[in-house]
Amino acid sequence: MSHVTPALYATLAEIVPELHVHCVDPWCVIGSTAALLAGAEVSVADVDVLTSPEDAERLMALWAERREPAHEPAGAERFRSHFARFRFPGLPVEVMGGLELNQGDGWMPVEAGRLTLAGLNGLAVPMPSVEDQIRILESFGREKDRARAKALRAFTSSPLWGED
Repeated sequence: MSHVTPALYATLAEIVPELHVHCVDPWCVIGSTAALLAGAEVSVADVDVLTSPEDAERLMALWAERREPAHEPAGAERFRSHFARFRFPGLPVEVMGGLELNQGDGWMPVEAGRLTLAGLNGLAVPMPSVEDQIRILESFGREKDRARAKALRAFTSSPLWGED
């Protein structure tokens, strides 16, 4: 696994237990956090959490005091969700409930696919499989996401990947 910064660890240590308790539906981290936990060499500026719209509502109530109400996510023409950004020690957390993507052919749900667990000092952090992460990142079509997909591909093509 690539280096988890103290800021990322502090954030995950606080939110992951709460997500396990308060989310009724499956949830996972996506984006740079998931790529890093899978082993790719990427930088992480925030933690993206994919949830159901109902669980996003629960988290908005739970973390109401931490919410950044003025934050508007970029890419509204391509992405929509039940969205909220929260301040946590370490890094901001962005919750995307029922994330949908429009690639020019209408709104389609972003499906996490097969989930795997990343173990981090006793935390079980759900994330899409590496193959599903690459699929999701490439579907987003942004340069930063293509770079993350490339980093995941480079990591998985390493001769030691997958060996015990």
